[in-house]
Amino acid sequence: MKTFKWILMLSVGLTSCGVDMPKETNSSFETMTVKKSDIEIPYKFSARMKGQNDVTVTPQVSGQLMRICVAEGQQVKKGQTLFIIDSRNAQLELEAAQANLQAALAQENSAKLEYESNKNLFDKKIVSSYMLNNSENAFKQAQSAVAQARAAVNRAKVNLGFCTITATVSGIIGEIPVRVGDQVSPMTQLTMLSGNTTMYAEFSVTETIVENMVQEGMKAAEVDDYIAKLPPVTFVMKNGTEYPHKGHVISLSGVVDASTGSLTSKISFPNPDGHLYSGIQGNIVIPFTENGVIIVPQHAVVRLQDKSQVYKVKADSTATAVEVTTKDTGNGKDFIITSGLNEGDIIVTTGANNVTEGQKVLFPAEVKSEK
Repeated sequence: MKTFKWILMLSVGLTSCGVDMPKETNSSFETMTVKKSDIEIPYKFSARMKGQNDVTVTPQVSGQLMRICVAEGQQVKKGQTLFIIDSRNAQLELEAAQANLQAALAQENSAKLEYESNKNLFDKKIVSSYMLNNSENAFKQAQSAVAQARAAVNRAKVNLGFCTITATVSGIIGEIPVRVGDQVSPMTQLTMLSGNTTMYAEFSVTETIVENMVQEGMKAAEVDDYIAKLPPVTFVMKNGTEYPHKGHVISLSGVVDASTGSLTSKISFPNPDGHLYSGIQGNIVIPFTENGVIIVPQHAVVRLQDKSQVYKVKADSTATAVEVTTKDTGNGKDFIITSGLNEGDIIVTTGANNVTEGQKVLFPAEVKSEK
């Protein structure tokens, strides 16, 4: 009893002197039981938009540019007039061709009359076969001349029509580098017309990514069906804005670029409001579902140089480090464990960075709750 009093007095004395007595503290850890589940992983690719029909507008005839009927950035419809070239020379050529056609028709008529007359005379044995053959040949030559003259008229009409340049597709007018009064020719680029009712996002993927996306062992026809059933795709512009209309994968294959080892693939986006333009860059996000995979929180994975590990809880409630391989889920919170863990394993999540090898991390009450 005296000993207890002395110990109690000593304790009180030490406390009154400001000396802190050591206290027992327990580290706090959280654990989880590993199980398999499904998760949707967003694949992101840098992409550039391109119109379904990007057309370079150039004249088919030479001449002076008389009118520019559109403005840069204007939305136009198929068949709408874009440029007008001086048509006076083309009109004169058409008139000359029509006059030549009339002359050829008159010559054909004369040759026909002469041939028919000689034929009647030959039947009566008045003229020789030589004269008949000559008149027949002259008639055939006149017919050929008419055909050539008619072709010249049609060509002149086409050239006259080329003086009015119209939109071959509906879309957006690009830069117009020419001005009224400029002398233009078939080598002159007047503008670029982007057919933007449907836009394509072009992006490059490696062969490995394509192999991951497309299930192993699929035949070509099966791949097409698989692509057709893929979920809608999102386009995110450079400023982070999400384009409101979803796209659909057209292809995930193509010709491999020998220099980069990648393939060019396409996604189709509707563009009813004309908000997308050729050349716009951004990111496309393709969601793919991984089935039956082990998912753990990112804070459960400890990085050590080039290795990743988690702390697995053994039967005696102590932790041991296990090396794992991981795959990013793209959500910023979780990893997929591709090797190193099995379903049913217990691992440390919160506090994993503070665990030491062999440290006890589960206590009886916690073990009971885990079960």
